[in-house]
Amino acid sequence: MAKTTDAARAKASRAAEELARNAVDSLPAGELAEKLALAADEGRPLRVKLGIDPTAPDIHLGHAVVLRKLREFQDAGHRVVLIIGDYTARIGDPSGRSAERPVLEPEQIEENAATFHEQATKILAKDPQSLEIRRNSEWLDMPLADMLALLRTTTAAQMLERDDFAKRWSAKEPISLLELLYPLLQAYDSVAVRADVELGGTDQKFNLLLGRDIQRIYGQPSQAILTMPLLVGIDGGRKMSKSLGNHIGITDVAAEMYGRTMRIPDEAIAEYARLLLPAQPANAAPDAGGGARGNGAGAEVPAGVSARDAKRALARGVVSWLHSPEDAQAAERQFDRVHKEHEAPEEVPDAAIEADNGVVHLPAVIASEFGVSRSNARSLIDEGGVSLNESTVGRGDYDVPLERADGALLRVGKRRFRRLRAG
Repeated sequence: MAKTTDAARAKASRAAEELARNAVDSLPAGELAEKLALAADEGRPLRVKLGIDPTAPDIHLGHAVVLRKLREFQDAGHRVVLIIGDYTARIGDPSGRSAERPVLEPEQIEENAATFHEQATKILAKDPQSLEIRRNSEWLDMPLADMLALLRTTTAAQMLERDDFAKRWSAKEPISLLELLYPLLQAYDSVAVRADVELGGTDQKFNLLLGRDIQRIYGQPSQAILTMPLLVGIDGGRKMSKSLGNHIGITDVAAEMYGRTMRIPDEAIAEYARLLLPAQPANAAPDAGGGARGNGAGAEVPAGVSARDAKRALARGVVSWLHSPEDAQAAERQFDRVHKEHEAPEEVPDAAIEADNGVVHLPAVIASEFGVSRSNARSLIDEGGVSLNESTVGRGDYDVPLERADGALLRVGKRRFRRLRAG
């Protein structure tokens, strides 16, 4: 193998600096540059790993922060190994959790895994030379002897040093053996795919570092790790999560994606742009024509640009990225029509309705069309948040005659609409 020259090392160092842009940690220091230089010497791409447990059916912008970084590795000529944790999802990642997660049914995990595969490739390049999608059930459904060998690599004391476990242990809260097993299984994923680099959120740092230890024990070179910031949800207070309802899904329709982006707090605008959109010079204002660009340095909203205009540019940029510039412009027009002019959108999707003894049960329609529970739908009605043809549905008025519902414009909240049609 040829010896790495000073020029090659300098090139690898510059590449590592660019690939680590926006990362919170790049560990150990200088390791990514060493991996890049070695891979160049060997004439091969790096294998860059990300594991996602399919504990919910959709990928949101919080996941997209790491997926976008993976795409940068692909664009630089490296191979992404996306591991769908269909086996580890049976346990549930305890990272950042103050209590044990509920166990998912295998059918739900499988359904979620299928959607993750499809949705991830909205961001990642699909070329099989740069993308390898695996499920960790391929290797974690292992013989007991192999599992016991894995368990012997790590002590319970090491696991209890982890911050979330340590807090629960101090508070005398239960920690299941399954939860203690989770970091080991995720670490073994790195062994199974021979990862050179692993990415994750800052809440995954313990797991990623453990992966280095387990690789070394199994006779492999230890991976470099990059941790990415956790994107705050649209509530402005907590990490983006579908279970908290503060998320923006990457497959949301353009109008919904635009509207939910407009709900993020003003102080989060720069962070969203920095982590989700391409970089531009620090003194550049958001593009008024539909091409918002993130500031690689994480600058505040440029002087002279209102937070509202910056947020509109951000919303256009997000929708342009995940849909198209044309969809972004249409979503903005619809947003203005609904929120500025207080009118219904120009185009409203139809919703098929069925009558039971001549009446339509509105909570069932709302639940089916907008993905909320029937109890939440009833609450929305009782709070005056539902209207038919601009007439507010009264408290407890859950069942309406078919003749009133058929053809009516259903409005739920400020920006969710359906045209009801008898099936």
